[in-house]
Amino acid sequence: MNTLEVKGINTFYGLSHILHDVSLKVEENQVVSLLGRNGAGKTTVIRSIMGLTPPRSGTILFKGETISGLKSSQIFIKGIKIIPQGRGIFPSLSVEENLRLAMVKAGTENPQAELKKVYDLFPFLAEKRRQKGQYLSGGQLQMLAISRVLLGTTSLILMDEPTEGLAPLIVQQVGEVIRKIKKGGCPLVLAEQNLKMAMDLGDWHYIIDNGIIKYQGTSEEIRNNEELKNTYLGVGREYKKGDGSAKRAGP
Repeated sequence: MNTLEVKGINTFYGLSHILHDVSLKVEENQVVSLLGRNGAGKTTVIRSIMGLTPPRSGTILFKGETISGLKSSQIFIKGIKIIPQGRGIFPSLSVEENLRLAMVKAGTENPQAELKKVYDLFPFLAEKRRQKGQYLSGGQLQMLAISRVLLGTTSLILMDEPTEGLAPLIVQQVGEVIRKIKKGGCPLVLAEQNLKMAMDLGDWHYIIDNGIIKYQGTSEEIRNNEELKNTYLGVGREYKKGDGSAKRAGP
């Protein structure tokens, strides 16, 4: 059974039709990336899954159960967690206050054990537990945002542009954290413009353009398709050219 299955969703902002019959799936313990230029529809896919911008038609299944039509709070209770673009940290609260607030929402039974879990993963957060969010660096804020979704029961993580605005060294650290999360058995959906990181981490990729899934395939298939990368991803020849091609979505 797939952890997540999105079937032909159509999402609108007012009268604007943003997603057109988008379908994708996430298998157990899999990192799936959404690739595309700015404004392609990646964030809207994430928001549609989370119920923040509900699709007007189509179906979203989580572990075989229909979740499309549920409120985002109900989806959260099922273990689907989102790390939004911009991270969503409360700047006037300390690191630990941000974490404890997340635990209230997650309904954790043993707060100290949950704090220890994230402090073991991110020791610097323990050191800065009393520091307010407004004084953290961009990389530290991202790690705090990731920590919040690991509190309590987490069955699927939705990450929206986690490396945006971060220095290369911090991007590498974020990638290592994602690997640890995957190793722990939690699948992820990663909306990302950093193609190298997405190719390194992702098991399967969907390329979206103007709200339509144009291609889907493996990292190797996308790396070897220069036309695909130039047309939809805006990259040159950073990757080895070959004769492989990503699979075209749909019939």
